[in-house]
Amino acid sequence: MSRLKDTYQNEIVDAMIKKFGYKNIMEVPKLDKIVINMGVGEAKENAKILEAAMKDLEIIAGQKPITTKAKNSIANFKIREGMPIGCKVTLRGEKMYEFLDRLVNLALPRVRDFRGVNPNAFDGRGNYALGIKEQLIFPEIEYDKVDKVRGMDIIFVTTANTDEEARELLTQFNMPFAK
Repeated sequence: MSRLKDTYQNEIVDAMIKKFGYKNIMEVPKLDKIVINMGVGEAKENAKILEAAMKDLEIIAGQKPITTKAKNSIANFKIREGMPIGCKVTLRGEKMYEFLDRLVNLALPRVRDFRGVNPNAFDGRGNYALGIKEQLIFPEIEYDKVDKVRGMDIIFVTTANTDEEARELLTQFNMPFAK
């Protein structure tokens, strides 16, 4: 079992019960899944670009991503319904905690001029979205082998009912929120 999951089982649950006064241990919010999405708009002209993005995402997540396809056609963007326009991966369990640990302790501190992540990017239902401008902040990505700098969206899905509970949960996981 990962160190982060053990920490969650003991310290984080205790801290959350103390702060919010839960009566039952099952009420305590927990991290359900992490979804990493990479939109690759240039893939409509060149399929190789999508393959390179998928390879990068697989290295970062440690799991094979799936391609996302356009839901409807948009003439101005030259996109037809069903065209592959990105890739995503959903992490749960052990891989999720391992990725969260790497993100918070290795990747985010490598961001230039980093002052913390936006504390207001919650959706109202206890989920948090984080945008990253370049995949190079992850130590697994080799700078020389990158063909193009790409960004990604990382969504933390929790079982929390409110944003306040979710913010406290992510703070307990050492998420560096900006003050």
